[in-house]
Amino acid sequence: MKKRMLSLLLAALMLLTLSACGGGEGSSAEGSGDKDGALKISVILKTTASEHWQLIMAGCKKFESEHPDVSIDITGPASETSYDDQQNMIETALSNGAVDAIIIAPLQSETAATLIAGETRPVFALDTNIDAPEVVSFIGTGNEAAAKLGATEAVKAAKAAGWETIECIEIAGVQGDATNTARMNGYMAGITENGGTFLTGEIQYANAVADQAVTCMEAIVQTHPEGIAIVCANNDDMAVGAVRAAESSPGFSNTVFLGFDGSTGACQAILDGLLTMSVAQQPYEMGYLACQTAYDKLQGKDVEAVVDPGIEVISPENAQARIDKVNGYLAELK
Repeated sequence: MKKRMLSLLLAALMLLTLSACGGGEGSSAEGSGDKDGALKISVILKTTASEHWQLIMAGCKKFESEHPDVSIDITGPASETSYDDQQNMIETALSNGAVDAIIIAPLQSETAATLIAGETRPVFALDTNIDAPEVVSFIGTGNEAAAKLGATEAVKAAKAAGWETIECIEIAGVQGDATNTARMNGYMAGITENGGTFLTGEIQYANAVADQAVTCMEAIVQTHPEGIAIVCANNDDMAVGAVRAAESSPGFSNTVFLGFDGSTGACQAILDGLLTMSVAQQPYEMGYLACQTAYDKLQGKDVEAVVDPGIEVISPENAQARIDKVNGYLAELK
């Protein structure tokens, strides 16, 4: 009898153990969100704190949702001047042996090039290029060409508004940043090649944030109370900040304000008659194509050295369509 009871107890114990082990595996797989055996791609952005970068995130997540054999980790610092934070993120990704490919939108291209030196896994530059042999592809807009197109349209708009002397002042982003420099060169080319004057001696740096752009615009108003034909900005936040700062200055009532990014806020400002136009990148497509390019490379496919998602100039005619498209993309993140 005792032997029989002991056998029953042992059998029950074995069943409980097997049940616990099976339940543990199931909850771990479902609760962690990891994809066992998936290709792991690390995406390091300049920041996650603006619409442009959230759209890039949405594009990355869309690609991940369509590919069950891919796991994508997205990180980014709090701002575009958090250089040390991004450097730490890059170093963390590089030291993680489980990562198969790395996508970097560098705040400092030279620093990123130094960090990835000798890396054997495929590395991809996003939004801003990295001059390094380790970089397989650059996925992003030709910033100089895009800014040149925007400036060309701005000159046309300034002439249509009645300006005879076409002068332009730029409210720039972070001094020394490669993307900022490319856009500046594009603005300069677009203005000068169409008969205008780009006032290089009056460039204002606002570190890519609206608050500083307001201060910069207030200084421009003080220097040019009679107004100026064109004010171009390195991003939409700064452009809208500049418009707000100049609203009460009659000399700037016909000024063409040009932004860059095609954000929903900028599009609404265009519809409201505040901002004149914006050069729109395609950040959602940029994020998707970056992951697609990395995935193709890991699959052994040939990939292009440059993948350009394209650009468009946003005006009152297409601003609402842009808002609807962007809102649809951002809804995918929720």
